[in-house]
Amino acid sequence: MAAMIFKSVGDGRPYPDHGRESTNDWSDVPPRQVRLDELVTTKRTLDLDALLADDSTFFGDLFAHVVEYRGTLYLEDGLHRAVRAALQQRPILHARVLAVG
Repeated sequence: MAAMIFKSVGDGRPYPDHGRESTNDWSDVPPRQVRLDELVTTKRTLDLDALLADDSTFFGDLFAHVVEYRGTLYLEDGLHRAVRAALQQRPILHARVLAVG
């Protein structure tokens, strides 16, 4: 069996709108470690500019944004951080995890 980076690659957000749009909206959600192989992505494509940029987190949150819905962890923002971690052979990502529903 081949090793997987993510639990699954999704296309869109299967959870209800949580109303958090900006980085400030997420600032009260404490970061924690999550395993890459427990995440379902909400995007099928990756912007290589975001992956390769030295300052990709300079203007945004230092942590990825994950939504926990019905026991599943969805990577809402931070796909480039997760792929970068995988390329560096790090199975863990620091993320803000918001439980909804």
